[in-house]
Amino acid sequence: MKTLYLDLFSGISGDMFVGALLDLGVDYGHLEAELGKLPVAGYHLHAARGSKCGISVIKFDVHLEHDHDASHGHDHAHAHQHDHQGHHHSHGHSHEHNHAEAHTHIHDEHGHERTFTEISRLIQASPLSGWVREKSLAVFRRIAVAEGKIHGVAPEKVHFHEVGAVDSIVDIVGGCLALELLGKPRVLASPVVEGFGWVHCAHGRFPVPAPATLAILGARGIAVSQCEEPHELITPTGAALLAEFVESFGPMQSLVAEKIGFGLGTRDNKTRPNVLRAILGTGTEIVSAVERGWEADTVAVLESNLDDVSAEVLGNFVEQALAGGALDVFHTPIQMKKNRPGVLLTVLCSPDQADGLTEQMLRETGSFGVRRTIAERKKLGRDFANVETAYGTITVKLGRLGGKVIHAVPEFESCRAQAKKADVPLKQVYEAALSAAQALRR
Repeated sequence: MKTLYLDLFSGISGDMFVGALLDLGVDYGHLEAELGKLPVAGYHLHAARGSKCGISVIKFDVHLEHDHDASHGHDHAHAHQHDHQGHHHSHGHSHEHNHAEAHTHIHDEHGHERTFTEISRLIQASPLSGWVREKSLAVFRRIAVAEGKIHGVAPEKVHFHEVGAVDSIVDIVGGCLALELLGKPRVLASPVVEGFGWVHCAHGRFPVPAPATLAILGARGIAVSQCEEPHELITPTGAALLAEFVESFGPMQSLVAEKIGFGLGTRDNKTRPNVLRAILGTGTEIVSAVERGWEADTVAVLESNLDDVSAEVLGNFVEQALAGGALDVFHTPIQMKKNRPGVLLTVLCSPDQADGLTEQMLRETGSFGVRRTIAERKKLGRDFANVETAYGTITVKLGRLGGKVIHAVPEFESCRAQAKKADVPLKQVYEAALSAAQALRR
């Protein structure tokens, strides 16, 4: 399976994303023809090859018919060999672009703003593939949900401003189309880096990260770190693309780079080139996992040695951590310095939950420090099934390796509920469920 790795050292916007995928080899003519299926008028596309810091890059633009640059005479049917980075065009929520502020209230031919419901109908009415329609709507929905929370309205009633513009519809649908044309690779990314400063949105001046950007990333549980760049690096459109497509964020691991593409942004940044680097390749670990039939991911392992915590406090922490999303929590008796008995408290969680659970350990247990390790995990595919017993229906958890069920384990709570209902020992119900579950392993 192919892997697309997005290197976010200078952020991401919709036009940078499309430009990077064009540089990876997506056919411009094919992309333009597919976008032509959208029931949207008043624009044309332009892809220009240029240079940034000596690196060949692609600048993708959506020109509106009323844009003063729309008549500059370029042939828009192919990429051109000159740097187009000096132009300023609107791309969704790229607040640095001149038209993002000039066209904050977009109207269609009937003279009213586009709502999420209207954009949904527009995309659904197109003859694009089912996958592109589904993903485009999912990206827009993430923005609508974030804007709805910010403004206190239902997502369906959100009136899009910059993101409702024609160029941003094309950026989002174009990004989904480009992924499809690449073969729908698995998408990974580096940690999200944002700048600082201020942006001018439709509703006023706000600090970076922009409100919608922060809400979109937060809803997906994506961590954000700010850097010294005094500008916005992550636009809401870029954030929504990350939230929808990226499986995990972290350093590149076991990736053989076969193609490298660069999508150019509009502004000249002060501390880093304004480009998105996209690497298309094969993940050796992914291939190995598929061949073996198991799944793979990473988990954070949090540990702390405690010698002054009571059993009641420890038990309370275990309950709170599990309720807060920890994958597992356990404690082990250990012998500490000066021959003091103690416990090793261990929490397993997803990497994006590690900071919150670390703080909880420090607050709730009296720990003065928490060790953190990121560990690779190989695991069975998991799902659930119901089996019938003399005591009623019992839920069973299944473990699959290469599509074959190798473990079938009755769920404790399901067994306990039926045992209570039938007024029989729990062990009796569990054994009946275990016996019935054996048929699922054949």
